[in-house]
Amino acid sequence: MPNDFVFDSSVQPVYTQMTNTYQTPGTIAPPDAGAAIAGSQYNATATTSATLGILGGSVIVTLQIANPSGSGKTLYVSQISGGTGILLSLLSSFSSTLTLIKGGTLSSPSTVTPVNGNFASANTSAMTARSSASAPTGGTTFLTLPLVAGQFDMEQTGRLVVPPNQTLTVSLSAALSVAGTLSTNLNITWWEG
Repeated sequence: MPNDFVFDSSVQPVYTQMTNTYQTPGTIAPPDAGAAIAGSQYNATATTSATLGILGGSVIVTLQIANPSGSGKTLYVSQISGGTGILLSLLSSFSSTLTLIKGGTLSSPSTVTPVNGNFASANTSAMTARSSASAPTGGTTFLTLPLVAGQFDMEQTGRLVVPPNQTLTVSLSAALSVAGTLSTNLNITWWEG
């Protein structure tokens, strides 16, 4: 049996056999990268803040994106992000929950204007965006996550699809047990196709 080297020696070149026959290397980018270039990616944001008394309390921010009937578009969620900010005057117990809901109703909603991710594009979103400083009612909860203080980021890359006549509602609730200033914010990025 010959005693061949398994590896090339340091004085010999490394021999390889070409297995990738692409003339140019393949590249991969998420679908929302093309949507931003095409001017069909949008962002909406909402923030709520309150100074809480000695007994504490909670602060809620809800952001809802509705795809109206007859829009001719489908909404693909790219990212849901946000967070909580805390300024305490005493030691406290903190809790926070993120809830994703199919449908739902907002009380005292405010209109949010979606911003196109391509600043050079004149395209406007076909979706209706609204926010509220209270928890939504109704709808079907499909995801609930406990959160720690600070930022969070949920990459979706189109995994949530909202066809016409459907609504996505995202609510972030945070609470303190004693006095302090508490803020919550939510951002939803999506593309339309």
